[in-house]
Amino acid sequence: MDGSARRIFRREALRRNSGRPEGDILRTPSAWTTWSYRILCAALVVSVVFSVVATISEYASGPAVVWVSGRLDLTATVPGTVHTIEARSGQRVAAGDLLIRLQSWQAEAELSRAQREFDLQLMKTLRDPADAQARQTLTALRTQKDLANARLEQLFIRAPRAGVVGDVRIRPGQAVATGDVVLHLLDADRKPSILAIVPAQYRPQLRPGMSMRFELKGYRFAYTEATITSVGNQIIGPQEVQRHLGQELGDTVEIKGPVVLIESVPSSSTFDIEGQRFDFHHGMSGIAEVRVRSERVIVALIPGLRVLLRRTHA
Repeated sequence: MDGSARRIFRREALRRNSGRPEGDILRTPSAWTTWSYRILCAALVVSVVFSVVATISEYASGPAVVWVSGRLDLTATVPGTVHTIEARSGQRVAAGDLLIRLQSWQAEAELSRAQREFDLQLMKTLRDPADAQARQTLTALRTQKDLANARLEQLFIRAPRAGVVGDVRIRPGQAVATGDVVLHLLDADRKPSILAIVPAQYRPQLRPGMSMRFELKGYRFAYTEATITSVGNQIIGPQEVQRHLGQELGDTVEIKGPVVLIESVPSSSTFDIEGQRFDFHHGMSGIAEVRVRSERVIVALIPGLRVLLRRTHA
């Protein structure tokens, strides 16, 4: 080693490494490199095939509720207190059947007074049938008695048509006001539908006949397939959605931004959970999904292929 090298390296390092033989060349097992190469090639082929065959889908999703058609809300036409409930939920009733009996001391007292005054005046009229004034008073009292009797009859809530009793919203002893909903009457051949609320930007891609998947809240993986029957033409806001759903369901769905309403019919009026079959009920909520677009993975990775494919199909 010349003097320049001695000046670069320390004397101790030169002394320590003097006389040491050169190391052997690096050797790698040929089997390992061969299999690594094959695995990399296979992974590349699989990736290319997957990107060409597999697809990526875009879904329009949003909250949804079960809507039972043919549902009639029966309300109290006069104030009173619930005396008895003559029908139970799920019971079939005929038109005119008594469902709920209310009680009103004021209406009963008014009828009792009108009946008593009418009876007294009737006795006076029978004593002197020729008295025109007595006959006129009797006619007026009969009208008052009929009105009082009609008001008392309003305390008896009857079925306006045949059907099945749904939810009973009251209990014995409860005070109800005019207009309060007391129970729901359902059609015997009622069919549930699903009302979905999706963001408004998907409206041009939605049309009747498309398939929709509905997952019930509280029942994980309880999926129900449905077919879209109608799509709203108007873009509406949260307040309009609440008015559409009504007082009972308007507060159960959280809406943000403009949306569009979709109505669909499920493939079955029941759903299965762990081998057990359950009925859909009005107001059950969940999440709805509609597939609006689908494309190959390779097109998503290389957006320029979209233009090429469009030209090819054109």
